[in-house]
Amino acid sequence: MTFGKFIRFILQTVIIGLAAAFLYILIIQPELMHGNSSVVEIRESSPPPVTPAPAPPASSYRAGPVSYSAAVDQAAPAVVNVHTAKRVTRAVHPLLDDPVFKHFFGDRFMHKRQEIQTSLGSGVIVSDRGYVLTNNHVIQGADEIKVLLADGRHADASVVGADVETDLAVLHIELDNLPTLVIGDSNSLRVGDVTLAIGNPFGVGQTVTFGIISAIGRDHLGINTYEDFIQTDAAINPGNSGGALINAHGELIGINSAIYSRSGGSQGIGFSIPVSLAKGVMKQIIEHGSVVRGWLGLEAQDLTPALVESFGLENDQGVLIAGVLRDGPADKAGILPGDVLTSIGDIQVNDATQAMRIISELQPDTMVQLGGARDGKQFSTRAQINQRPLSSPLPDG
Repeated sequence: MTFGKFIRFILQTVIIGLAAAFLYILIIQPELMHGNSSVVEIRESSPPPVTPAPAPPASSYRAGPVSYSAAVDQAAPAVVNVHTAKRVTRAVHPLLDDPVFKHFFGDRFMHKRQEIQTSLGSGVIVSDRGYVLTNNHVIQGADEIKVLLADGRHADASVVGADVETDLAVLHIELDNLPTLVIGDSNSLRVGDVTLAIGNPFGVGQTVTFGIISAIGRDHLGINTYEDFIQTDAAINPGNSGGALINAHGELIGINSAIYSRSGGSQGIGFSIPVSLAKGVMKQIIEHGSVVRGWLGLEAQDLTPALVESFGLENDQGVLIAGVLRDGPADKAGILPGDVLTSIGDIQVNDATQAMRIISELQPDTMVQLGGARDGKQFSTRAQINQRPLSSPLPDG
């Protein structure tokens, strides 16, 4: 083959290839002639196209709470420092108080000196009329009480009344234009809700700590007679007692009262008295100077599976009567140890704490219907509520 023939062969091959490509485009895929690259045939067997989600606007990254400063600004002015002073008399030397020393020397060397003991706590202004809610143990036995506000003002405080059984006390101060704290709803709290504790720990000044609600309805802690604590991991330290536990909206939900600690510092287990309980106590103290509670003179305990089985009960509904005070209201109504109390009035009883609370909220001298079970048989009786003694012989109702 000559060179000229070779060139003609190459040209023919190229021309035939171009013609075949043109016919293919014209007949089989004519859409390519229009230059519309955005039109794509989607066959049923092809997977759907994946469209990436648009990036969220910058503001949506801040949809969650990034600061609780608004809540603190609302609540902090109404949280006060409570300074107390107490005069105590001590012997010059501890040896002088020794009984053996007194036996031989009598009061010859019994020189005494007076000292002033001071302590710090916190409180919450709950009324523009000057009422301050705090813990009883903060002011108990104090000879002088001063309240220091966040704005720098201070005033002497008088004790309106106190309730040892809930560890609450109400003070009164004479100042104008007092900030107050909005009362929240502690009955709607849920575990995991955000909480802020405001107080005066260790006397360093007003401090805010942050946490969540760890548990609600804590009782049987041996702290107070009536216990229904909010447990929080917001740091609560000595000096925080009587201060505010607030929610993320700056509303008062509890009065900080106690901590569980082996070292004396916060270990993430703090207890606050729910404001639902504190409100009722505060109202009675302001109106009557003390808290008036109903009382039946009985001791109740929760029904455990072992008790249910040993007493042959059908279920664990109610509480077991563990003790009845002789000549008390329950005794006069015919209640016996070993009975199961199932209802008080028209309220069904579920546990001992609830039963004690129901009884305490009843007014003295009123009659109440009691329902129960004895030896497998249901019974009903009426009892007259008495006023709970200051030191009840029985720990419950």
